Amino acid sequence: MARAQEAPPAVADLRSTVRELAGELSGRGALEVLDLSTGYRASYDAGRSMPAASTIKIPVMVEVFRELEAGRFDLQTHVTLRAHDKDWGSGDLCDAPVGSSYTVGTLLGKMIDVSDNTATNMLIRLVGLRQIDATMSSLGLDRTRLTGDIRTDGWAIRTTLRTSPDDLARLLTLMAQRRLVDEWSSSQMVSILEGSEINTLLPQGLPDDIEIAHKTGSLNDTLNDAGIVYASQAPYVIVVMTTGLSSLDEGRSFIRSISRTAYSSEMALAQWRQDTGAQNSDWSQFMPASGAPDVKYWAAPATPDEGSGG
Repeated sequence: MARAQEAPPAVADLRSTVRELAGELSGRGALEVLDLSTGYRASYDAGRSMPAASTIKIPVMVEVFRELEAGRFDLQTHVTLRAHDKDWGSGDLCDAPVGSSYTVGTLLGKMIDVSDNTATNMLIRLVGLRQIDATMSSLGLDRTRLTGDIRTDGWAIRTTLRTSPDDLARLLTLMAQRRLVDEWSSSQMVSILEGSEINTLLPQGLPDDIEIAHKTGSLNDTLNDAGIVYASQAPYVIVVMTTGLSSLDEGRSFIRSISRTAYSSEMALAQWRQDTGAQNSDWSQFMPASGAPDVKYWAAPATPDEGSGG
């Protein structure tokens, strides 16, 4: 990693700005911005353990794909809804009858794209809390832990689901590099994250034509967003986490401001690379593959026991 004193002006300015913005936050903020072409970073308290909220669904998805690759099940394997799986905090599978059945592929889509908590609990039950934690540890994620499934009706969710900007940035970087599980799995995970239907945070700080693969998370005093931004000639990973906010509006404003600032800095960094002829990785290798997800693996014929929920 480049030393701080070697950082070009765009990165130095971004580091200064994120510290200033985070210092004005009423609660706690932590963040990481990583330029994929050069490895330059701008961070603020990125190693801090924070309430993950629904960003924990990224590690759950990673473990599902790891076990898919290992052949334990496939995307058309059905999982049956149990009463204990239900959580009413997000999504509508909680309203489906107990005994309804859904494919792993359907549950993955619902977990990420509409942040369905019940779908997430079904997948956590399928792969196991301990196995998710073990995989995250093997990847060097020291602050990502699940000591329970998703229960939004109490305070405990702040302690049972934890991660840090640094941990999530590492996962997303490996994913962008096509090195998370394997190349096919990484591409599929990027495609799922690109389909997110909750786009009120990081995407609001970007031009309309910029693609982002991301996952949000929220509680009543917590807002998070983590993603890969596919800016032309300057793809980057960005994770912004907040908690203890006086209002969610404050958190929204903060995350959008960080997103706008990071995008502007990345464009300036790309120009600096061009002007100086700086050596860096080929940015095009990180751009998403067109046509994913692979329909022949995801599509499954309807079956009588397939639930309808959402």
